Amino acid sequence: MNKFFERRYVVTGIFLVIMITLLGRLYYIQIVDDRYTIYANSNVRRVQIQYPSRGPILDRNGKILVQNVPIYDILVNPKDVKPFDTLKFCKLIGIDKEGFEKRMVKAIKYSPNKESIFEKQLPYELYAAFQERLPEFPGFDVLPRTVRTYPDSTAAQFLGFIGEVQDRDIKRSNGYYKSGDYIGVTGVEKFYEQVLRGQRGVKVQMVDSRGIPKGSFANGALDTLPRAGERLTSSLDIDLQKLGEKLMKNKLGSIVAIEPSSGEILCYVSSPTYDPNLMVGRERGNNAAKLYNDPYNPFFIRPIQAYYAPGSSFKPLSALIAIQEGVITPQTTYYCPGYYVAGNRRVPCFHHEVHGEVNLAKAVAESCNGYFDMVFEKLINRNGAKKTDTSFNYWRNNVAKFGLGSRLGLDMPSEGRGNLPKASYYDKVYHKGGWRSSTVISLGIGQGELLATPLQLANIEATIANRGFYYKPHLIKAIGDKQVIKHEYNVKNYVGVDSQYFKPVIDGMQNVVEYGTARASKIPGIIMCGKTGTAQKAVGIDNSVFVAFAPRENPKIAIAVVVEDAGQGGTWAAPIASFIVEQYLRKSISQRPSGITPDYYMNANLLPDLNISLQNMLKERRRDSIRAVRADSIRKVKNDSIKKAAQLKTANNNKSGGLSGLLTSRRTGK
Repeated sequence: MNKFFERRYVVTGIFLVIMITLLGRLYYIQIVDDRYTIYANSNVRRVQIQYPSRGPILDRNGKILVQNVPIYDILVNPKDVKPFDTLKFCKLIGIDKEGFEKRMVKAIKYSPNKESIFEKQLPYELYAAFQERLPEFPGFDVLPRTVRTYPDSTAAQFLGFIGEVQDRDIKRSNGYYKSGDYIGVTGVEKFYEQVLRGQRGVKVQMVDSRGIPKGSFANGALDTLPRAGERLTSSLDIDLQKLGEKLMKNKLGSIVAIEPSSGEILCYVSSPTYDPNLMVGRERGNNAAKLYNDPYNPFFIRPIQAYYAPGSSFKPLSALIAIQEGVITPQTTYYCPGYYVAGNRRVPCFHHEVHGEVNLAKAVAESCNGYFDMVFEKLINRNGAKKTDTSFNYWRNNVAKFGLGSRLGLDMPSEGRGNLPKASYYDKVYHKGGWRSSTVISLGIGQGELLATPLQLANIEATIANRGFYYKPHLIKAIGDKQVIKHEYNVKNYVGVDSQYFKPVIDGMQNVVEYGTARASKIPGIIMCGKTGTAQKAVGIDNSVFVAFAPRENPKIAIAVVVEDAGQGGTWAAPIASFIVEQYLRKSISQRPSGITPDYYMNANLLPDLNISLQNMLKERRRDSIRAVRADSIRKVKNDSIKKAAQLKTANNNKSGGLSGLLTSRRTGK
């Protein structure tokens, strides 16, 4: 009996503890913490994302390259939709009845109970008329946003464009992005996405049973304000950029200009280009499809993705390495008979012209292939033929210091490395020990497997302008009020050549413009030092290349111009570069003694015939196939010969007298 009473008190005590706990929790929920009251009222609130404006992008002088304009997305929640005049609705937002039905099916498929985007990017004109009638269309709402606009319709490959996030973007963002959000897809928009996008806000409103807003929920306790993206100040000169794009109209190629004293990129032209405004608005998808299908590929970013043989523009760099290594001096001479003999090969000068006795400066000015083939062989043969690969890799490492064969670290996505071959590559092609300096002699004049991007070519000129160092090229010079973007952009990158050795090379480069292959591009009153290049291709017309810097003392601009399928460097690339240089230094272009004018180059159409280009490509592929077959045949014959010789030697050794016995047997007819 006593045990029964004890058990009753225990059970009663447990119930009392539970009741007190529940009452205490209820008091806390209702009196102390009002969050639960707010959550209980969630069925009468609407959460709306407040999208910030993306940061604007300016040129180096504060001119706007890209800013924002308001647009409006129409949202729908299928469960709240009630019968209405669909024809009037369609007319207001500019769609047809079939389009309306497709959008509703898509919204229901997404979720019959959740809000989703019904129509994107309604311009203000349509939005204003629609907003007045919005109460007539239950279940629909409007979400204000902004999109990009480009006042000058220029620098498309530099700026890039934005687009809707993909599933992979949502995953990578750890939930920051949601379906329907926008993200930088290419160019600066992509590279500086986290800086430009800003921070989203949230606005919570009370709504009645018909979904009509009735004011801020909980006095704005749950609201957060959006924070606009940071302003970017680029290094581009918009006037220079416009001129460059006009000069390269109807041409394939690129212009890159750099300020040597800072590494800031002044001009960044990729041709053909496109109007970046085409990648904005309701027609974006159709416009993008046309651009992607354009056979001249305007989305291809030539300044950092196109690989070109430098041609003769490489010769000053080769000379600098040779002087530094002591294999030549500025006074070293070479007699050019119009060609150079390397092993059993005869390498001609460009037009088989006889340059006669040339020293370094004259060889640069007259672009003598023979002189620089001689220089290259001296570098590669310095340790003897048996150590060709060792000397070659040493040469390669010196070239790499100028930025070839690797990314320069530009603040843009998808920068290419170019191609600077290693000895191991030739070991695979010709087998180890099976190649010599004569095998790769074309590298000495910027041909063969050597490939560079226009950015790398311009950076080499900035290095020569600085007499031995460069700052890493970059396109953004300020974020908001912060002027220094990255520490590495303020670091001098030395290339291992003493400053004293640059004078004879620069003398030659000055003479290129004064009386050499670029004399038609001489700028009155400005000393421009440059080098033409006619980069040969396996098939088709050569690429026109020109690199330069100006003025000679205290250089302000270094430049590289490539015009594809245009022939000699002095004919097209050099004049275009000279106009850019003078425009930057003087803000105007003077009348030239040679008579060349910007209008002539702006109006010229050098776009290659695509049918001929396709035929050339096929010919090149066939030629490569034939070469591969021949190479295999040669290897097979060589291997068979080696095997037969080995077999013969074994057989002869088995005979008395060895080789003497074989000769005797041959003489005796045995």
